[in-house]
Amino acid sequence: MDKTAYLKEIYQALKQQHQLACRSVAQAHDAATHEENVAENKYDTLGLEAAYLAHGLAVRETQCKEDLLAFIALRDAIGTELHDLIKLGSFIQLLDEQGSEQMLFLGPSSGGLKVNTSTGYSFMVVTPATPFGQALMGCRSGDEVEVVIAGEKVLYEVLSIA
Repeated sequence: MDKTAYLKEIYQALKQQHQLACRSVAQAHDAATHEENVAENKYDTLGLEAAYLAHGLAVRETQCKEDLLAFIALRDAIGTELHDLIKLGSFIQLLDEQGSEQMLFLGPSSGGLKVNTSTGYSFMVVTPATPFGQALMGCRSGDEVEVVIAGEKVLYEVLSIA
C-alpha cells in the first residue's frame, strides 16, 4: 500500500468538495442578490429563500474548509510510517464475515467520504466519533471487531494497518 499516494487522493477529494462548495456559495449569493429576486410584495419570498440557501451553503463551505485543514494538519503530523495499533491517520484493511475486504481511513473529519483512487482501489473515511471508528481505535492486525450496523452485529477481522 502506498500510503503517501492514498493521502494525496484524500486531499484531492477534500479539495474538490471545498471547490464545489465555494462555487455553490457564489451561485447562491448571485441568485439571492439578483435584481429579479427583489420582493415585489410581502408574499414574494424568492429572494429570502435564496438568501437562506446562500447562508446554508456558506456554512457547508466553511465545514469543507475546516475538514481540509484538519486533514492537512493530520497528514503533516502522521507521516507515512506503519503502525501496529489503529489510531487517527491509519489506513485499515478489514475482512468481513462474507470474505469481502474493505479499506478505511480513520480521519479527523469527513466521515463517509468515499475516495476512488487512480489505481482502482476505493476506501471510505471513518471518524473516531462514529461507533465503527470507536470500535477500531486501538485494535491490532489480527484482531476481530464487532460493530452494530443498521441494527445487525457485523464481525470484521483487521488484516493490516498502515
